[in-house]
Amino acid sequence: MASAAPSAGLESAPKPAGRRWLRRLGRVAAVAALLFGLLILAGWFLFARDLPSVDRLRTYEPPLPTNIRGADGTPIQSYARERRVELSFDEYPRLLIAAFLSAEDKTFFSHHGVDYPGIASALWDNLTSDRRARGASTITQQVAKNLLVGNERSYARKVREAILAYRIEGTLTKQQILELYLNQIALGRNAFGVEAASHAYFDKELNQLSLAQMAYLAILPKGPSNYDPLRHADRALERRNYVLREMLKNGYINDAQFAQANTEPLGTAPRQPPRNERAGSYFTEEVRRQLIAKFGETDHDGPYSVYAGGLWVRTSLDGRLQDLAQEALRDGLLRYASGRGWSGPLAHKDITPDDWRQVLLNTNIALDYQNWRAAIAIAHDGDGWRLGFADGQEAALPDALAAMPLVGVGGNAWRSIQAGDILAVAPIGQQFALRSVPRVSGGFVVEEPGTGRVLAMQGGFDARLQAFNRATQALRQPGSTIKPIVYSAALENGMTPASIIVDAPFCVYQGAHLGQKCFRNFGNQPGTGPHTMRWGIEQSRNLMTVRTAATVGMGHVVDTIKRMGIGSYQPYLAFALGAGDTTVLRMVNAYATLANQGRMHTPTVIDFVQDRHGRVIWPDAWRPCDGCNAPDWNGRPMPRPAGRTRQVIDPLTAFQMVHITEGVIQRGTATVLRDLNRPMFGKTGTTTGPTNVWFIGGTPQFIGGLYIGYDQPRNLGGIQGGTFAAPIFRQFAVHAYDGLDKLPFRAPAGIRMVRIDRASGQPVYGAWPTPDPQASVIWEAFKPESEPRRVARHGEAIPTAAATAAPVRRRPTPSDGDFLQRQGGIY
Repeated sequence: MASAAPSAGLESAPKPAGRRWLRRLGRVAAVAALLFGLLILAGWFLFARDLPSVDRLRTYEPPLPTNIRGADGTPIQSYARERRVELSFDEYPRLLIAAFLSAEDKTFFSHHGVDYPGIASALWDNLTSDRRARGASTITQQVAKNLLVGNERSYARKVREAILAYRIEGTLTKQQILELYLNQIALGRNAFGVEAASHAYFDKELNQLSLAQMAYLAILPKGPSNYDPLRHADRALERRNYVLREMLKNGYINDAQFAQANTEPLGTAPRQPPRNERAGSYFTEEVRRQLIAKFGETDHDGPYSVYAGGLWVRTSLDGRLQDLAQEALRDGLLRYASGRGWSGPLAHKDITPDDWRQVLLNTNIALDYQNWRAAIAIAHDGDGWRLGFADGQEAALPDALAAMPLVGVGGNAWRSIQAGDILAVAPIGQQFALRSVPRVSGGFVVEEPGTGRVLAMQGGFDARLQAFNRATQALRQPGSTIKPIVYSAALENGMTPASIIVDAPFCVYQGAHLGQKCFRNFGNQPGTGPHTMRWGIEQSRNLMTVRTAATVGMGHVVDTIKRMGIGSYQPYLAFALGAGDTTVLRMVNAYATLANQGRMHTPTVIDFVQDRHGRVIWPDAWRPCDGCNAPDWNGRPMPRPAGRTRQVIDPLTAFQMVHITEGVIQRGTATVLRDLNRPMFGKTGTTTGPTNVWFIGGTPQFIGGLYIGYDQPRNLGGIQGGTFAAPIFRQFAVHAYDGLDKLPFRAPAGIRMVRIDRASGQPVYGAWPTPDPQASVIWEAFKPESEPRRVARHGEAIPTAAATAAPVRRRPTPSDGDFLQRQGGIY
């Protein structure tokens, strides 16, 4: 028993205190580690589990505008919800980068996505101050917020933002992060990215900005509206100078640079929309419509959307021809409206004397004609109206300069003006005079027959006032311009240009209910008896046209009209005189098909579309024409683009009709164009009323066509296609063809040119055509075996065998072939 006591005492002896604390500390550490792990796991579930992948930033493509260019590459329009120009990091000036770093993130190149000291300082300030919470986001965090996380104001978002910033720093270089930031940051005035902001605030390229201007751009991420140069100029100047001081402190600029920049004014330009020479034209609007139909409008519609896809679009627009077509149509509309009085205000809005400017801006009404401007009538003061303009300026419209009568009412225009009326005015000295925008309208299209490319398009007086495009959307009756298509059907069904058709009354029985329908010539001109087809087209005789259509069969006529892309009509004789609706674009394309030997192109306003990386994505089968622009011939066959035409009528028929309608210019209803002195074909048109007047025609280089008429058809008065529409085309053509070669229309193989008597259509052997348009002997185009033959008449001597046995040497007489060779073999 004695020996057991020491052993028991040793077992119950207390353990050293140090060991107990170590074990407790280990337990605490294990629990802390477990809690920390659970905290991390919970944080991951709360904040990081569904974060977007940072890899998206490697292929990030910001919304970019679609840029539209003319046929020569000239920028003409852009479509965008956001003003943005994307640059690479190396294209940004060093001082601009320094300004943004000094303003937003001084330690950008040293931290790893999160500025912990800055966060601690901002957190302390937010806890100890009742002012608006201050952030401490780095540039990397702002990239994460703008591109991946969103703009929710919460601590949870800040945590997610910090996690993503850390990941971004491990994925992208500092230069790539800065490039993303400078390209996508919102800086006000609908500008996204620094290059777009440079244009929005200073109307300059980024590399043209001064140091002070770069510093101003660097203050805008904090809140563009807070530093608006008009409303908060003092605040903006103070903040800009702070950025300059920070740049000096950080060693980016020296004392001399700081001193100069610190004294500069803000120097911002007035806010204005992007300026494009042809922005808002009928042509560019048609381009936009087709692009949206093909690619969609926003980024939700796909990667090539019009307002976000960054497309580069080359159109067929010829700026010179567009200007000429626009001017000719406008001048024609004004010429028609002159003397008829004031057409009334452009619009009316309710205003007060203090809020008129914003009301005017909201209408988006502007004028693009000479020096005309849109103004709003504010109040009548004494002897005139006080006007307001979109730029905030005011001017006077004296009653004496607004004294024209109101259309259909009379009196003086100034008496009918009301406050809130938006008027068209033009400056005269320090005052303005009232102008009248014509109520009558029309459309004008110019097309290249060999390709189908639309070179010019004008759909009314001004696209900013009248968005409806009458060149493509207005369905009008073409009148006599349909006649060449009707006679083309006759030529395809056995008739010739020399076929005799009777110009005499023509009636058809339409049934018991409708009775007899009798057709008339224009102006109720009486029939004049039998004439050649050529004469009937040149003189535009309705009776000859319906008689021909009835002879050939209206089924053949409407089939030809449909194949030519004009319209789909029922086989009624009235359609042979142009009673069916169609558009200017369709009619011009049909005439271009005639000039192209019956090969039809689908008219296009877009040559090709490239994505933001330069890859052609439309047309689908597009391929480059390698070698087309080679300076010297390499001895190989000439490269030719793939053909996109379809033969819709016989090429011989098409040439015959072109050759016949050249006579319309020489001695028919469009002789006003004869003094242009070049091969040209065409046809005038005047519908019943008249409600529309037309001219369509041109040369091998391009075909133009136009109509004039009210949107709600009504009588135009005593005008005709030959006296009103053709002169408008002449005004265009005089300058449009200036400098172009006088090219003849080339005949296809098989055409036989025969001398005939113009009146009778009979062949002539003893005389030759002369340049006189009224010459009795002309060249006429015939298909093989269809030309008129010479026959022996009663009493005419027939050569005997004896006469032929002893031929007499005579001087060789010229032949048709000799003549044609002297003309260059064009036939």
